[in-house]
Amino acid sequence: MNFIKLLESLSNREALTKTSSRRDSFQQMKSVGKNVALASIPFGLAATSSKARAATSAMAAAAFQASPTDVLNFALTLEYLEQEFYQKGLNSGVISDADMTVFETISKHEDAHVEFLVNALGADAIAKPTFDFTGGPGGLSLDPFMENGADQETAYAQFMALAQGFEDTGVRAYKGQAGALAVDNTLLDYALQIHSVEARHASKVRRMRMEKGWIVQNNNTLPDAFAPIYAGEENTEQGGVDLAGLFSDFGGADAVTAAFDEPLTMDEVLTIGGFFIVQ
Repeated sequence: MNFIKLLESLSNREALTKTSSRRDSFQQMKSVGKNVALASIPFGLAATSSKARAATSAMAAAAFQASPTDVLNFALTLEYLEQEFYQKGLNSGVISDADMTVFETISKHEDAHVEFLVNALGADAIAKPTFDFTGGPGGLSLDPFMENGADQETAYAQFMALAQGFEDTGVRAYKGQAGALAVDNTLLDYALQIHSVEARHASKVRRMRMEKGWIVQNNNTLPDAFAPIYAGEENTEQGGVDLAGLFSDFGGADAVTAAFDEPLTMDEVLTIGGFFIVQ
């Protein structure tokens, strides 16, 4: 496979802006080569008709009505949660020595995210909520920091599961609010910069739990109570096109769902976070 030619084809402005049918776009993807066809789906969809892109933008705009301040405070709530979670984990002794560097690094990232959002919001920044990582507000009884008698192995398994859940939620949450920040390029840039780091956290933690770095369908190994974190990930329709039957040689619907993350709405995220927010 000539990768340079592939990149040239993907960066061809004419190919990315001309109006063409979705069928034409998928035919073009087939011509790229089987080894990269699935990976090129987002680019192929970008070359779909301008009408389809406009429809997609309109749906995003209609779906997200929050103001930029609301969205940044929403993101700050998630970052507060992750910051406190990792800091308590580092202080509790639950994290194994082998994994300590990873979580020290993630914790520093979360500190930076909180600092950035607080500075960006200024006087509009919300106060840090009170969190309960036992999941008590959601009816759970976890002990990820060995505060209530859990042994280290049990507590660390819960800590890792929560870390995965928070990171996977964060990735979908930032994506879900991108449309609301589209009116401010600076804020959108910063949000997407955080989003990509959260995605790396999610992939790292998933692999530490012996899972794939990506999500297939809505499969997960977290407790049933956390099913909302993965709700909707089984979607196979992108840009108004159902991709389920188009790539049978590459894993069919499973591969299609793994190739895309689905956004979560603000209400969906706050419902998940509500398991751990006292007030």
